[in-house]
Amino acid sequence: MFNLTPEQAERARKIHASSTVVDTHNDTILHLIKSPPFITSSAEAMPPRRMLGEKSEYGQIDIPRIKLGGVDCMLFAMYVSPQYSSRLLRLVQMLDKFQREVEVNNDTIKIATSYDEIIDTVKGGKIAAVITVEGGEPLEGKIESLRTIYRLGVRSLTLTHFPRNMLGDGSGADSGSHLTPFGREVVSEMNQLGMIVDISHLNETGFWDVIELTEDPVLATHSNCKALCSHHRNLTDDQIKALAESGGVINLSFCGGFILDGVGFNWEAVKKVTIEDWLDHLDHAVNLVGADYVGVGSDLDGGCGFPGLHDATCFPSLTEGMITRGYSDKDIEKILGANNLRVFKKVLK
Repeated sequence: MFNLTPEQAERARKIHASSTVVDTHNDTILHLIKSPPFITSSAEAMPPRRMLGEKSEYGQIDIPRIKLGGVDCMLFAMYVSPQYSSRLLRLVQMLDKFQREVEVNNDTIKIATSYDEIIDTVKGGKIAAVITVEGGEPLEGKIESLRTIYRLGVRSLTLTHFPRNMLGDGSGADSGSHLTPFGREVVSEMNQLGMIVDISHLNETGFWDVIELTEDPVLATHSNCKALCSHHRNLTDDQIKALAESGGVINLSFCGGFILDGVGFNWEAVKKVTIEDWLDHLDHAVNLVGADYVGVGSDLDGGCGFPGLHDATCFPSLTEGMITRGYSDKDIEKILGANNLRVFKKVLK
């Protein structure tokens, strides 16, 4: 992919192997659970349900491919579609399925609920899995639900998905509204519990509410730079700067539609996207705020990926690409995971 010299290739291998590589967002659980995640009118057969421990020709993430990609810590998102009338129950089903998959593969992966557990798990040669929830719908408007899912192991919440919910507007249904009173209560309670507030998908007014409210650094677990791609899911330069000033991290996704204007989710159009385009977003964010506030949030198994960054085996290409762009070993290590680990250490106690 890159025309590296033998010396550069060896340097890339060593950096990747010595770094704690963190991916802050994936939707793999949607492919593991029996019930399909979305209602579809398509006549095409759905791909077979996958198992976490088995390498598959379908999808983008499983344990063998995580290992091949040298990824050490992954944030597994639980997204509950608005189609479900009992959203908290649906989340419980997803949590149960994921935890059972981890139990079956406990020789290679372990759920981690604190910074120390993440570090100990990685040192022990296992993948550290952090459970997150994407969208506040499963809370069903009750703060008790937040505290309960925390007790069940959830350590981060993406406040909204595309539509509006009881916490506020998603970026795809942005009326300019602020966080609701319940949304503000959730952010404050997450600070008290030790949960990471994730502002990816949140509308811009809600983003500024979070920055004003939060006592802890926050993450954008899978967002890109609006200056390079105008999609509503991306962050403006001012948002990226504010995120960094809070001590947080923008984690760049592999979604072609968030990398190049006009691509969307059409695979033929996505084929136009290259890793060089992803690196342009990285350079832009680093030029804005420095290498201490940027990371990786692939959004694999969530309709994302493009040729060159198409599954979990491709993470070493990020390291190679950063070498071609002139990043130092230390900065590559930060972007691959150390920046997010800093946030984990602060929040996940």
